Amino acid sequence: MSATDLKGGVDEVGRGPLAGPVVAAAVVFEQGVHLEGIRDSKRVPARQRRELSDLIRRRAVSWAIGAATVAEVDQYNIHQATLLAMRRAVYGLNVAPTYLYVDGTVYPDVRCPGKAVVRADQSIHVVAAASILAKVARDSVMVAMSKEYPGYGFERHKGYPTSLHLDTLGRLGPCAIHRTSYRPVRTLLEGQD
Repeated sequence: MSATDLKGGVDEVGRGPLAGPVVAAAVVFEQGVHLEGIRDSKRVPARQRRELSDLIRRRAVSWAIGAATVAEVDQYNIHQATLLAMRRAVYGLNVAPTYLYVDGTVYPDVRCPGKAVVRADQSIHVVAAASILAKVARDSVMVAMSKEYPGYGFERHKGYPTSLHLDTLGRLGPCAIHRTSYRPVRTLLEGQD
């Protein structure tokens, strides 16, 4: 296998939630690898995502997960935190790709040739694989957080602003993993002053 045969993909999950980290995954496949069932994680049922995640981890030349904490989201903003999570994922790879595709409009500051492609998770196989790893990893974090912060329903809505989450947030107030820079959380905190 020559180095020119390695294509990488990066995608993130968790820009929109009111709670929890933003998580990115980086995946490296040999050129030509096509795993059945892989597509944008938003179009794959949860159980199948977990199965595909296991398959991707087995078949990838390398893969890594990176995250930016709630504190980093609040300190830097979601855009910068997303780029930070992506950099952490790329630098976590034990085999670097020769070319890296990133889902989005901005290419993170990484020492690897590549480009950002809007909706790459829908059109580039290795990026779709990364989207699945990122989604499974973040969902696992939020399920674990539901045990640490019972009553918020994180295992169900994963921190996204569903009516259940907003109702619970109004009743219980924010917990330590809520993003205070996000309007619904910030508004609640300002009302408590």
